[in-house]
Amino acid sequence: MIPSVRLILCFLVLAVPLMFSAMDDVIPGNTLTFAGSDLGDLARLGTVLIASLAILDLLISGQPHEVEVSREISDVLSVGTDNPAQLVIRSRCRVPLQLSVHDDPGELCEVRRLPQTIMLDPWKEQTVRYSVSPFRRGAGVMQEVHLRFPTRLKLWTRHQVRPLTDKIRIYPDIRAVYRYELMARSNRLAEIGVRLMRMPGQGREFERLREYRYGDEIRKIDWKATARQRQLISREFTVERNQNIVLMVDCGRFMRNETGGVSYLDRALNSAIMLSYIALGQGDNVSLMAFSNRIERFVRPVRGKPGVQTILRSVYDIEASQGTADYSLAVEYLTRVQRKRALVILITFVTDEMQLQVIGESFRPGSLPYLPLCVLLQDEGLRDLAETVPDSDHGAFSAGAAAGILTGQAQRVANLRQDGVMILDTQAEMLTERLINEYLMIKARNLM
Repeated sequence: MIPSVRLILCFLVLAVPLMFSAMDDVIPGNTLTFAGSDLGDLARLGTVLIASLAILDLLISGQPHEVEVSREISDVLSVGTDNPAQLVIRSRCRVPLQLSVHDDPGELCEVRRLPQTIMLDPWKEQTVRYSVSPFRRGAGVMQEVHLRFPTRLKLWTRHQVRPLTDKIRIYPDIRAVYRYELMARSNRLAEIGVRLMRMPGQGREFERLREYRYGDEIRKIDWKATARQRQLISREFTVERNQNIVLMVDCGRFMRNETGGVSYLDRALNSAIMLSYIALGQGDNVSLMAFSNRIERFVRPVRGKPGVQTILRSVYDIEASQGTADYSLAVEYLTRVQRKRALVILITFVTDEMQLQVIGESFRPGSLPYLPLCVLLQDEGLRDLAETVPDSDHGAFSAGAAAGILTGQAQRVANLRQDGVMILDTQAEMLTERLINEYLMIKARNLM
């Protein structure tokens, strides 16, 4: 229970005459009277009345145990997004309550649209809707709910911390998968930057027969079907299915860098999950490796869209390591577990030219039975510093140093491209859509 300001002020006002009354016992002749009554006696009487009124206020007001609270939230949340949640509050009280509620989300999340204040009528039920925004992946616990309401005479505020435990698992952004599915069904993928493309005739897997169109290659004409239909019929091919995709996610210490409040590792995992879902929908086999200076996790190849759940359960609690990524170790391990030809997609964050050199040596074209695609996340802080207009000598030196680092990295990236290494250099916010488009382009051009 918390006394209100009103109650505290009442006792403070009554404390003044009580203090003078106490002084009269020490200094005779200082007795203060008002209308023939001793002011100290009136203060004592007032104190008894206020205390009785405060006790009565507690008795006639609602009790915390008369409020029932239950939390409704999914046990799987997505990092970096607003996940819906709600508190269902039921009153077993005879009087209305002006109730303020707040939820404690634990160490891995924050809540939005809380606290909220509602008027809860007797024997009624209300739902408080809010959202939970995780900023880190892993396993967590939502432990308690805070309830607060004033008494009927506003002399007290009752506060209770209600134990309410819900275990949650915070995954990469799986809600993006459902958004993609909905947009794909309504043909709105362009709104999220995905350019789905079909290049009939470029694949080698037969899809269907159709009428001949101007521009079709002569070698694609099916002469038997043409003879039966007595008109030109062409064979249409599509890109191959059942190909192998390996996602290599850097979990080294540099992936702890953040942009927009989300770490590069979380953005990489979000994009990897999204690409996995699309690749599985294309009929390909997908596996995932997370590595730093050791192999953190390896998910063996899965097939079909439900396989994305296997990947999610395997990587949701991966954290960035203290060590630096060892690309040579990762490639060596990959050659042992993946012997078939595959599209290997490395998602990493580089800070200097030496890392790019090691990447080039590890993924040298022709040295491995893979088609490597190196996805490099840009250092946006360094880029912003290089683009800053300096206002001092120190600022000019910092901007020049940043520009020099970026120029060296760009030159190294250009050299790797000349050597035949496919490289996608992108901002972290644009990673998902650019990675998906690059994968679809590789499929359409039959590079695998």
